Amino acid sequence: MKPQSLIESWSVIFRYVLLVMFASAAFFLILGAGTASAQSSDPEQSGSVGLTGQISAPPPTTGATITFPTNGQDLSGTDLPIEVTGLCPDGLLVKLFKNNVFAGSTVCVGGNYTIETDLFVGDNELVARVFDDLDQPGPDSNIVTIQYNQNDVGAPARVTLTSNYAKRGADPGDTLTWPIILSGGAGPYAFSVDWGDESELELFSQPFAGTIDLEHVYSEPGVFNVVIKVVDNNGAAAFLQVVAVANGPLSQTNSGDGQSDSDDASGGISGIRTRIIWWPAALLLPFVVSTFWLGKRHMLSVMKRRIINGEHPFEDI
Repeated sequence: MKPQSLIESWSVIFRYVLLVMFASAAFFLILGAGTASAQSSDPEQSGSVGLTGQISAPPPTTGATITFPTNGQDLSGTDLPIEVTGLCPDGLLVKLFKNNVFAGSTVCVGGNYTIETDLFVGDNELVARVFDDLDQPGPDSNIVTIQYNQNDVGAPARVTLTSNYAKRGADPGDTLTWPIILSGGAGPYAFSVDWGDESELELFSQPFAGTIDLEHVYSEPGVFNVVIKVVDNNGAAAFLQVVAVANGPLSQTNSGDGQSDSDDASGGISGIRTRIIWWPAALLLPFVVSTFWLGKRHMLSVMKRRIINGEHPFEDI
């Protein structure tokens, strides 16, 4: 083979190598874009990458304490609701349980909390528990057992309010829906809801017990204590205090409802951006150049050895 033919052959080989390199880069680029599209929760965001996640953190190590009422106290005849107060780590969500039933929640501010709650007839075992933004619980508080009895022989049967959510939220301007579980007593029931903002007290009636969806629209971002009161047809009353979060602008993030379902309360923020995948070409280019250089050196070495041995330098090349 003549030198000119050899140069032409190596030129063809080099062009093929470049073609393979760019074809591989295009393949990885299409593969990356397809993966990004598959991971996007919105089919209209094809070619974008949705980023969501939670940062791991240890659970709270310091719990709340109950300072009022005190253990063994008899609150028979006391007007309901009572205020349960205590100490807590600042910024954490405090949930109150009575006889293992959720009885109210609030956010700890300044190392203190106050939760309004009603009581069961008989013994009431109160426990406060703190939760962080990942819904990880801290240690239980001291257990406070109190007594509550109705003095009137003909007092109406108790009414209870609870919820599966201690904390729930929505963006300002959007409707916040809160399921409340009503049981006991006799209908119809009269509700009053103080949403904790500057809106008027919400009043409405409910004919039957069961799950009732409360709805409210916050105009400004913030964290609000919501106090719900219900009175049945016989005059029995129940109270529940919970925490509502108006999440604010989409550039902000807020904690959830004390549970792990961020869709209920956080208005989860997803970052959408276009990603250009350039690394396949960057990885292939040095490999191609080094391969071409090594091949050329090998060819020259073979030619030199043949010339020394008196052989034709281009034979069978």
